[in-house]
Amino acid sequence: MLVRKLSILALLIPAIAWAAPDDKAAKPTTSPNAGKKVIFERVVAVINDSIILRSELEARMVPVIGEAQQIADPKERERRIDKLRGQVLDEMVNEELIVQAADSAKIEVESSEVQAALDEIKSSNNLDDAALAQVLAAQGYTLGNYKTDLRRQLLRLRAVNQLVAPKVNVTDEDIKARYDELSRRSAAVSAVKLSHILFKLPDHVTEQQLGEAKEKAAMAVNRVKAGEEFAKVAGEVSDDVGTKATGGELGWFQRNSLANPEWEPIVFAMEKGDVRGPVTGPQGIHVFFVSEVKKSDLKPFPEMKEQLARELRRREMDKQTQTWIDELRKKAYIDIKLQ
Repeated sequence: MLVRKLSILALLIPAIAWAAPDDKAAKPTTSPNAGKKVIFERVVAVINDSIILRSELEARMVPVIGEAQQIADPKERERRIDKLRGQVLDEMVNEELIVQAADSAKIEVESSEVQAALDEIKSSNNLDDAALAQVLAAQGYTLGNYKTDLRRQLLRLRAVNQLVAPKVNVTDEDIKARYDELSRRSAAVSAVKLSHILFKLPDHVTEQQLGEAKEKAAMAVNRVKAGEEFAKVAGEVSDDVGTKATGGELGWFQRNSLANPEWEPIVFAMEKGDVRGPVTGPQGIHVFFVSEVKKSDLKPFPEMKEQLARELRRREMDKQTQTWIDELRKKAYIDIKLQ
């Protein structure tokens, strides 16, 4: 993201207007230099004395807009893209506030550090200069723009480490409390015998379709909790033709073996006979049922202490960072001009 100071563009602002390159209705602005097209930008956000331009926002949209563009329904496609654009702009505003905080704290990133980071990116992705330029161009970047963005990323990271990290405090008591919590919450479950009900969703799902699938999942959960056998309910309502004939049974799963890692904390917190749903997955909405569990002893506290300490520090860092950004937003002048 390139955010320019207002003072640089002050003379252009009265005439600013966004013209998309493929907008057939857009007309070139003429001047005494007839025949030359003049393209003006539009400001989409003002953050204190800096701005974000529409072109910068659209460049940031390139890597994330592809799925939304495939939605067949024009109104739903437009709604989803507008929502995504607002989320991306909000993220860009937060990033600019962090950069401004870094500038105020006189935090700096040297050109040599930017080049070292760029060299590492090329090395880890097996790219030479030409290949990197091609990849960047596909996402709307020039090498110069990317270096500027990379410098800002390093600056934000350094600002968080210097201005937020000192506020993070994790004590031995916190770590022990987390260990005790894991012991109480079935952390010792090593394997589960799992069944499921699947309500399939299309690739480009609408909010209405998603809501309907979640309602069906909730009804299935209520039937099981009311006393019906899970296998019977699965046989009647599941869209998984491969498992509905056997009551939705999927078999035994060890930790870290589920297809979707996000299901781990849900499934392995379940006891024998528990039913959970709705749970989102790549194919649709699931309802899970655990018919049996295997347990093993939790590792001794000394063996887990450092791992738990890292986990707690990461959580606290995320919390403190969000609090800090919220405070920056409250103190800042922010004018969103997105239409």
